[in-house]
Amino acid sequence: MNKNYYAILMAGGVGSRFWPVSTSDFPKQFHDMLGTGETLIQKTFHRLAKLIPEENIFILTNERYNDLVLEQLPGISQRQVVLEPAMRNTAPCILYASLKIQKENPDAVMIVAPSDHWIEDEEAFSNNIKTCFDACQQSPILATLGIQPTFPNTGYGYIEYEDSGDEDIKKVSQFKEKPTYEKAKEYLEQGNYLWNAGIFMWSASTIVNAFKEYQPELFALFNKGMDLYNTADEADFIEENYPKAENISIDYAILEFSKSIYVLPALFDWNDLGTWGSLYDKLDKDSDKNAVVNSRIIADDARGNMIRTSKDKIVVVDGIENYIIVDKEDVLLIYPKSKEQDIKKVLQNVKTTFGDQYT
Repeated sequence: MNKNYYAILMAGGVGSRFWPVSTSDFPKQFHDMLGTGETLIQKTFHRLAKLIPEENIFILTNERYNDLVLEQLPGISQRQVVLEPAMRNTAPCILYASLKIQKENPDAVMIVAPSDHWIEDEEAFSNNIKTCFDACQQSPILATLGIQPTFPNTGYGYIEYEDSGDEDIKKVSQFKEKPTYEKAKEYLEQGNYLWNAGIFMWSASTIVNAFKEYQPELFALFNKGMDLYNTADEADFIEENYPKAENISIDYAILEFSKSIYVLPALFDWNDLGTWGSLYDKLDKDSDKNAVVNSRIIADDARGNMIRTSKDKIVVVDGIENYIIVDKEDVLLIYPKSKEQDIKKVLQNVKTTFGDQYT
């Protein structure tokens, strides 16, 4: 394997739309959401390890999840777990990890990827990464993977690219926020729009230089600890200085300004597994289109439901259509799939009414 290949695996999110399974103490990336025998973070790590040396895969996560990461990925060392003492969105943590990697290996090229996405064709995924890595090693570009849209989805951001002939990697014109249905239909008709999967590739030097140019204050904050990174004094420096960082995403910090962003239309099926409905789409269904994880069900006049319980629990459903049914210890959720985006509001209501222990 190429010793210059690195990965930053983003694993600090809470996944609140997967409540009650995903909670602030035990987020969705640490659960076996698909019923495959592996948690999402385990699947993502093993997928990346087919191309990237395992010791070069870094896990970016909140301090509170350190033990969970080491428990679920027993082959890694504490060196590979990059801990955030405060939640400051994606730009500060990516800069922090990039500086650490650059100090360790100035020739490093890296992928930044979420820990909780579903990707079926892992060989195509590896090939796409390598194509981008090769491009990033040849020139100082910021690369991303775009997903070919299959329908006018309003839940994803989009990437508009310049259709410049036969080149595999296209120059990005602009990133678009989540559109209306009508606008999403326009994007598909135009043909030069891709779903934004939030998967990025660049060399360590290129992304660090981008921060230096476009976010000089953020760069200065983290760069002053350069002598301490990868030493015993790093943790104290980060504990003191990380909370001072601006709360800003990589999109607004860097991608909005850079003129050197390129996108590779991906050759694999992808799903961000952001909601119970997106999980339902990727699971096998019974003859009545019910998707079942862990449960043993008896269904009568019940169709299109997403059902998840503890292992082998018997569930009897009658006269229920297109519902999310999730049973987890002392919480039972029975909720219309059509309202899945409102689960965040439900979570807040539960927190206000019953306390933090259920959220």
